[in-house]
Amino acid sequence: MEIRKKRHGVLAAGFVALIAGLWACGGEDARADSSSAGDDVTAESAQESDIPDAILGKAPAPRGEDLAYFDADPSTVGYIVAPEGDGPFPAVILIHEWNGLVDRVRQVADALADEGYVALAADMYSSRIGTNRDENMTLMQEAQADPDRVIANLDAAASYLRGRDDVTGKVAAMGWCFGGGVALSFALGGESHEGTAIFYGRLIEDPEVLASIDHPVYGTFAELDGGIPPDQVNRFAGALREAGVENDIHIYDDVNHGFWLWVDRDPETAAAPAADAWVRLKSYLSRVIG
Repeated sequence: MEIRKKRHGVLAAGFVALIAGLWACGGEDARADSSSAGDDVTAESAQESDIPDAILGKAPAPRGEDLAYFDADPSTVGYIVAPEGDGPFPAVILIHEWNGLVDRVRQVADALADEGYVALAADMYSSRIGTNRDENMTLMQEAQADPDRVIANLDAAASYLRGRDDVTGKVAAMGWCFGGGVALSFALGGESHEGTAIFYGRLIEDPEVLASIDHPVYGTFAELDGGIPPDQVNRFAGALREAGVENDIHIYDDVNHGFWLWVDRDPETAAAPAADAWVRLKSYLSRVIG
């Protein structure tokens, strides 16, 4: 218990650095460390079949169920979907962007269920959704003001998943933008879990802090992202190496913040890197949670 308190102290000190300054969601040393799983994917060769329909804007309505998993706040309502069959299956927690738990995230959860994972899309905003930049910022800042509550929310999600008969007990967390920074925060200060996947989320560059991460880290970032630029990503990758944390960090050329979750906004540019990142993500999840 004392170790847990110490980790939360580290979390509180670093949480603002992770999510403050996230002004938008959607809009080269690290390359040397990246997986080569999709190096041959190009804009011409990337097929829609290589990319989940969810991020192409072509997925059907979410097929899972709403889930109240956080007893401390009954208004927190996530989304749960499981593969067909009895399992048991590994599990993934999805953490939304700065606008809240929208259907696009639920549809990615469905895509992960199709890959054999019980997927829980967490609700960090107590069922609220932002509809414009100002509302998104307000919701995000409220979360920023109470990092312990954010981590308690995700601890509850992980505990719920591990309590299911159809879950193996292995859990990874992934998130985009705001959710990417929160996923890193959860790796630093939450209950122990087996994987963290960050899509263009805020970063910490202190090896001493990162050394508390007890599992490999996946990261997908964008060359044109002014909020999380390549030099910062490279420093993060270097700090992970110095801390002894295995990682697969990749910066994709010619794309901007938010490219993966919203391929349909610029498919000509985003399709190939999104396909590669998806291949890498599936390979990563297979390694860390099975």
